[in-house]
Amino acid sequence: MIRALYDRTLALAEHPQALWWLAFIAFLESSVFPIPPDVLMIPMILARPSRAWLIAGVALIASVLGGLLGYAIGALAYESVGHPILSALGKADAMLAFNARFNDFGFWAVLTAGITPFPYKVITIMSGWTGMPLATFVATSILARGLRFFIVAGLLWRFGSPIRDFIERRLGLMFTLFVALLIGGFAVLRLL
Repeated sequence: MIRALYDRTLALAEHPQALWWLAFIAFLESSVFPIPPDVLMIPMILARPSRAWLIAGVALIASVLGGLLGYAIGALAYESVGHPILSALGKADAMLAFNARFNDFGFWAVLTAGITPFPYKVITIMSGWTGMPLATFVATSILARGLRFFIVAGLLWRFGSPIRDFIERRLGLMFTLFVALLIGGFAVLRLL
């Protein structure tokens, strides 16, 4: 089922209204949809590199707005909507323990989920459920999703098709290593 959904999402990149479809997918991916907008972004940018920044900007805006939907689900409808979504992702069991410490690390949680392969929708729902300050959530979402989408757009704009394999297979790992080094660096500075 996920493969069929992935293939249908990828096919939307060739649609005449691809930019609108990208906005729709990026919006939904931030709260309920399992396929990331990169699936549309990559072929769209490769087809029209001159629109790379516009494509990344649309993905950023729609993703942050979708993140606000995820936040609202967590804040207003966790039991009826948020919990089933997180259960389907296998994340519901650890929610209570995670809730107790989430807001202490909320900035880092949103940043990490926003740029790594970790499902961003989990963090958007958790942010609302735990009552993370909305301004912190929005600012961190803009930073994280902006980094993710504009780095992908920049790499594709600069290197074109040859970088596609790196982005699809290894960029998530590189983002994860970057965040780990960043957090580690702050931890070391705190100890000094």
